Amino acid sequence: MSRSDPKIKIGNYCTISDDVVLGDNVTIYGFANLYGCHIGKDSRIGTFVEIQKDVTIGDRVRIQSHSFLCSGTLLEDDVFIGHNVTFINDRYPTAPNAAEKKWNLEETKVRRGASLGSGAVILCGIEIGEGAIVGAGSVVNKNVPPHTIVAGVPAKIIRPLSPEEQWNGGRRKNE
Repeated sequence: MSRSDPKIKIGNYCTISDDVVLGDNVTIYGFANLYGCHIGKDSRIGTFVEIQKDVTIGDRVRIQSHSFLCSGTLLEDDVFIGHNVTFINDRYPTAPNAAEKKWNLEETKVRRGASLGSGAVILCGIEIGEGAIVGAGSVVNKNVPPHTIVAGVPAKIIRPLSPEEQWNGGRRKNE
């Protein structure tokens, strides 16, 4: 898809490399940096977001401002990423390892319909389950089961979502 396509909206001062693949109806707000990634249709990328190479973002994903998605991150369809969410892809980063290109990338997967609150930090090598909710400011250092709310530092299970709360942002239908 061409960046000049009228179905794609790109804000001012964005840096988008030629190897980025954009689906139809993608909106990218100002000051975003994207390179080597794939963005699915109907997704929105907020201001000051960086998305590195080898990141795959599904359809209808929302990424709020100031978030950082590093190489090896997968977001499936209908995922919500709050403001200033940070993903990590190396368990033991050091300057010498980075300089010598000896670091070890560990992939992170966020499954369909999951929601990550503002300021969350997602460590490498984990999976956040389908429809899970991560509380704001949490540090997620292990897998999150599907349809579960986690929060805290480190993130701990608060409770599973009831069937009526699932796919409703954790709200009961009458709230």
